[in-house]
This record gives sequence, structure tokens and C-alpha cells, in this order.
Amino acid sequence: METLFANLAEQGTLHGLVNNAGITRDALLVKVKDGILDKRMSFADWRAVMSVNLDGVFLCGRAAATQMALSGTPGLILNISSIARAGNAGQSNYSAAKAGVAALTTTWGKELARYGIRCAAIAPGVIETSMVASMQDDARERLINSIPLKRLGHPEEIAHTAVYLFENDYVSGRVIEVDAALRL
Repeated sequence: METLFANLAEQGTLHGLVNNAGITRDALLVKVKDGILDKRMSFADWRAVMSVNLDGVFLCGRAAATQMALSGTPGLILNISSIARAGNAGQSNYSAAKAGVAALTTTWGKELARYGIRCAAIAPGVIETSMVASMQDDARERLINSIPLKRLGHPEEIAHTAVYLFENDYVSGRVIEVDAALRL
């Protein structure tokens, strides 16, 4: 990771990073049926989600912050969290990772300010993606009906929020929820 960012620095000055990584491996922590253990979240699924969703954000954020601090370049590290950071049944691994991303954002906002580096995050709600489009129609409809605005978000709405965060030099250490009032 450090080598990648060092190579990027050779091409020009790094002013920002959009730290957007996410996978899911959904499962209940424990599922007991008729007094017998039916299923439980595997440690491999826990680690896979943590590795991509939290470790990846840490490694990329650290590498970008290093380059910006060494060059004296102010900028923004923009992390993508999720409203699932508040907890979502069947997603303890994903929720924990995205809560960790939110905590990194707040911490880095404080730590990196001395270098002129801001850190912010976006916590999207349910966005119209290929993953959501692949859901069964009835499940997708139930999901949409659970959203107070009764619609999915569009990727452009997340992008618009990202542009706002890059342009507003007084926002740092904050997580902006873009979720149509869903609040898991």
C-alpha cells in the first residue's frame, strides 16, 4: 500500500482520498433451532469483512495521510461508512467494521488537523446499486417501504455529498448520514 501511494506521489501532489471499500458476509451471530445449534457466523466471514472494510480503510488512510503530511499538502480523507454502523441484525461483522470506520474518521479528524488534513465520512443508507437490484422483487419492495422517503438513494446523491465535503474546508471529523431518514 505504501508503495502504491509513493508511486502516486511521484505523479503529482495527493490532495485527497475516497476510502470506499466494502464487502458483506451476512449471517446471524448464532442461530439455534429446536434447542440445537443450526448456524453461526464463521470467524472466516468475520475476518474477511474486517480485513476489507476496516483494515483496508486503515491501510489506505495511513498511506494517504503519510504522503500528505510529508509533502505539507492539505487535503481530505473521505471514508465511506454506512448507517449499518448503528447495528443491523445479521450483519454484526459489517456493522462493527463500519462503526470502526466512523470512529477512525473522528479520531483522524483530530490527529491529522495539525497537518491541514481533514477527515470526514459518508454513511449511506440503501443506495440503488447492482446488489440491491439483484434482490428478489418482494424483498426489494419491503426494503423500499421501510425507508421513510419510500425510495432508494442514487449513487449521484452520494457523489454530491462527497463533492460538498471536498469543497468545504471547515468540515472534519464528522460522519454525514445520507439515508432518507432510515436510521437503522
